[in-house]
Amino acid sequence: MYVLGQDDMRKMDRYTIEQLGLPGVVLMENAGARVTEEIVRLVAEKGDNGTRYPIMILAGHGHNGGDGFVVARRLSDLGYKVKLCLLAAPEKLAGDAKVHYEVYRRRNLPFWSVQDASLEELFILLEPAPVIVDAMLGTGIKGEVRSPYREVIGWLNRHRQDKTVVAVDLPSGLCAETGKVQGEAVRATHTITFVCPKKGFFLQDGPQYIGEWKAVDISVPPSLAETLHLNVPLLITDDDVHEALPRRKSHGHKGSFGHALVIGGSSAYVGAPLFAAQAALNSGAGLVTLAVPDIIYPQLAAQSPATIFLPLPTENGYLAQDALQVLENKLETYDTLVVGPGLGRWPGGSEWLARLLKLAHMPVVVDADGLAMLKSHLSLLRLLPKRDRPVILTPHPGEMARLLGTTVGEVESDRLGIAQRFAQEHGVFLVLKGHRTVLATPEGKVWINPLGHDALAKGGSGDILSGIIAAFVAQGAAPEQAVIASVYIHALAAERCAAEKSRYSVLPTDVLEALGPAILSIVDPARSGQ
Repeated sequence: MYVLGQDDMRKMDRYTIEQLGLPGVVLMENAGARVTEEIVRLVAEKGDNGTRYPIMILAGHGHNGGDGFVVARRLSDLGYKVKLCLLAAPEKLAGDAKVHYEVYRRRNLPFWSVQDASLEELFILLEPAPVIVDAMLGTGIKGEVRSPYREVIGWLNRHRQDKTVVAVDLPSGLCAETGKVQGEAVRATHTITFVCPKKGFFLQDGPQYIGEWKAVDISVPPSLAETLHLNVPLLITDDDVHEALPRRKSHGHKGSFGHALVIGGSSAYVGAPLFAAQAALNSGAGLVTLAVPDIIYPQLAAQSPATIFLPLPTENGYLAQDALQVLENKLETYDTLVVGPGLGRWPGGSEWLARLLKLAHMPVVVDADGLAMLKSHLSLLRLLPKRDRPVILTPHPGEMARLLGTTVGEVESDRLGIAQRFAQEHGVFLVLKGHRTVLATPEGKVWINPLGHDALAKGGSGDILSGIIAAFVAQGAAPEQAVIASVYIHALAAERCAAEKSRYSVLPTDVLEALGPAILSIVDPARSGQ
């Protein structure tokens, strides 16, 4: 599924109108019709027949308002009580929006205008309404919201607890491109968007404002993104994950499903590498070896009987330079490598990591402290043979900021662009973690994970993700497919845990246990009960 920006959607609309010959007034009718269908469904789910109090439609003078005029007319034709509230001067209406406004007014249907009454009167009308439709600004917002929209949005947000607030295409005040809110924006309970989700749904403030979202068909083909060669991200879906998961042969044995090596741990961080190793096992790797400093080996050995352990020489609590000599003779045994969980940082550690990357012949996942030590050797990434040794980096925003020598704020303000540029410049697969994780490939392809929330906001969650990626790569998945499946399964497992235990109480060990059911829900939904 494509994820579109404001300009992308404008180009696709224009092509549909000018090249395919479908008039804009028809597209607006289609948009209003689809939103109407969703509102009818939501009203039915609430057990309301829609006849006691009117559904209030808040409309502006642009295309978003035009969609609202259609919604108001169609709901009225279905027997619902409706009142259309125009928050702009009618003379500002133009084009397709004006056409649908005039149709509505010629029908003599219930109408309120900001020109004829005060906002206080509007708020009195809104008070008892169980459903309020936001068709005020949509994707047309530039800068901060101005009066009277600012006051109306503020009122809506203060009174939204007992109401269903349906945003048409995009909550008013939210930037479709960046997800930034400057001042006020509608906190919708539902967003009914057209053709494809918008970038702003998944960036910066966006996830806090869109509520549950659904993309509906208005006769603008999503395939136009390809026709017009638009450089747009893709949203990961269940189908994408089902396709991306490595296939397992029922007659396979442990050697059939790959051998993952995890290098990590230090005297201060014992659990991190163990989380990665257990995640790899729970995600299907046939064999997992955990290479750790010999001083913490006794603490870990009894905690994971299914793991093979490789104790490495230690110096001052961290891996010694001699550890590379031990590893060098064994690296050909492994199909994939994770380096970094709990590894710590020590003088000479960056050079140690650079030597390891040059020695490794297999795909490598670099996480946590490995990322911190990689900063001074980023140029090395371009020199590694990518066909046999693809590199997957999994930074959170703070780690990404350190890699770039910038701030977390700068990273968060342009997650899609930063991820794409870094992956292309350094020839790596980048997993930029966050509330909506972004994936980027060396070729410039970008994916967005729609799942995940604060249940993953605990130490150890990132280590688990690294282990999942390594397991899927070890089983034969291409790096792009492995990261697509991993971030989705990881977030899905956490969401399932949160549904049972609350978001407060989910531990990394819970997520580990939930990986199997999460995978099952993708490969066999009927058996999983999902």
